[in-house]
Amino acid sequence: MSSHIELEPKILYFGTPVVLVCTENSDGSFNLAPISSAWALGRTIVLGLGEDGHTISNLRSRPELTLNYPEPHLWPAVERLASLTGANPVPPTKPARTTFEANKFAAARLSSQGSVGVRPPRVEECGIQLEARATSISASGAGEFAVVECQVEKIHVHESLVLPNTQHIDPAQWEPLIYNFRHYFGLGPEQGFSYRSETPAGTPGTPTKQQLTP
Repeated sequence: MSSHIELEPKILYFGTPVVLVCTENSDGSFNLAPISSAWALGRTIVLGLGEDGHTISNLRSRPELTLNYPEPHLWPAVERLASLTGANPVPPTKPARTTFEANKFAAARLSSQGSVGVRPPRVEECGIQLEARATSISASGAGEFAVVECQVEKIHVHESLVLPNTQHIDPAQWEPLIYNFRHYFGLGPEQGFSYRSETPAGTPGTPTKQQLTP
């Protein structure tokens, strides 16, 4: 007999990385917002954004953005942003505790870092930062969310996360902040590596692990 039971959860956040998205406001200032629906296809990043959010409003008019990936110790900064919006007045569809904040970097106690090819700045404390441009925006089936495709133009990685003399991020050093059913987590110990890995066991800085036996 199956031990599975049928559920109707409100959310389906199966452990996704948190991304801090920086966009440009209409007055030339910048908005910073945390999101938890982002995934990559090559150099295309697909974002899921709420239609009532200030981020999607900005991207429809000004498509440049930065995507900044915080590590687990930055979760308090992410949470400080969670109840804030750059929209004034606050949209009525936002949760009751949502308040307007013009300076999101200061509110989160994070530092802005100038970008190279886009106007929105990067988040200095984040080890991985992407400069990108929104190339496609479409509505989700329910109409509550927008699906945004972003083309990555420049990738910035802190030197401590790069395997020496390579173009590879060291998976033993990089740990994303994971949003798992509205709780914050890091990664557990490495269990193994894919046959497609270019940083297999034995690479300096990577613990020796086993590849799955076919």
